[in-house]
Amino acid sequence: MSYCMIHCTVQNKKAAIEIAKNLTKKRLIACCNIIPSVTSIYIWKNKIQEDNEVLMIMKTETELYKQIEIEIKTMHNYDIPEIICTPIIHGNRKYLDWIDEQIIRN
Repeated sequence: MSYCMIHCTVQNKKAAIEIAKNLTKKRLIACCNIIPSVTSIYIWKNKIQEDNEVLMIMKTETELYKQIEIEIKTMHNYDIPEIICTPIIHGNRKYLDWIDEQIIRN
């Protein structure tokens, strides 16, 4: 089994909680950490933007990434949401086993 963390920024904490609960209820993710305030600086429409956002860090199995991306896109209000998957190379075996127990595979 391979594992990953999916990072996603959203407009506010309410949106983060809604997405996290949906993905958890569907057993696509084992856990989501919600970091309530990050400053994002980026270029959008040829202008430098600075926004306060909420960062979500979700733990899951890599094979579920595409399904999770689709779910996030249906709930997200950005034109181009940040959805980035980072592999977990090493981790506490008991924690990774716990991820396995939380996920429902099709």
